Amino acid sequence: MSEAITAEQADWVAVGPEAELPEGHQCAVNVQGVSVLVVRYEGQFYALRNNCTHKDYPLLGGEVSQGRITCEKHGAKFELSTGKPRTLPAVKPVRLYQTRTDQGIVYVAPL
Repeated sequence: MSEAITAEQADWVAVGPEAELPEGHQCAVNVQGVSVLVVRYEGQFYALRNNCTHKDYPLLGGEVSQGRITCEKHGAKFELSTGKPRTLPAVKPVRLYQTRTDQGIVYVAPL
């Protein structure tokens, strides 16, 4: 018999096995119709909307350093932990998502 899935569990989307997501790994997953960027940086998983708030350009593939991801289009930098913009031209934060690891699988869900 399978266990019933709670509403909270239904919101979580599997990213993949932690062992297959090495340091520096980036990927995008769909969470409730929204592209979400997942980044492994300094052993932590971060998830934020895969969209620069300056000109709607995907953040996937941007350089990650000093806890920030850089939009490849115009150079805006966003903090992975807060979503806050740290350089122009962006002035609005990127929406964050929560991450968790359960039995070796990384999951993402809305905050």
